[in-house]
Amino acid sequence: MRIITGEFKGRRLYPPADRRVRPTSDMIKEALFSMVAPWLEGAVAVDLFTGTGNLGLEAISRGAGLVYFADIDRESINLTKKNIAHCGGEARARVLQCDWERALDRISGPVDIFFLDPPYGSGLLEPCLRRIGEKGLLAEDGVVAAEHGADKPLPEEFPGLSLVKKRKHGTICISLYQTRKESDS
Repeated sequence: MRIITGEFKGRRLYPPADRRVRPTSDMIKEALFSMVAPWLEGAVAVDLFTGTGNLGLEAISRGAGLVYFADIDRESINLTKKNIAHCGGEARARVLQCDWERALDRISGPVDIFFLDPPYGSGLLEPCLRRIGEKGLLAEDGVVAAEHGADKPLPEEFPGLSLVKKRKHGTICISLYQTRKESDS
């Protein structure tokens, strides 16, 4: 697990101690970041269900101005903090140890990019997307990037959000949502 490109290019991140945390592979991470590249420069981003900090640190490395890293698990938060320090990204990182609902309550929008990669099979992705849309946390031209199993397709719409792009990579799918405009309803 490493930072692919940008300011921290090539930096190896500390891995999780056990298999409870499933970091996004370099191949999927590269596909994801090629999809969200237009939103990165100076962005406010959220790496929800951060695990290791892998996605948020890649975002900082590629030009994000501020990244919120949130996870409920103390070990994941400690590992994320260790990886942030290892990369020297402390000035552009805010770490929140809490569940995803409290994290969304503590983040003041607008957010340019949300990275959502909850544990597969947890059932958290759809409620999380719904809450982001209902709370209006996404910037008008922002994007929510949701990583999920290709065998578990997501709805085309959530309150305030519409699916704009979907890419399948083997057993994994990346779905991008944007704010639904009034004329789209």
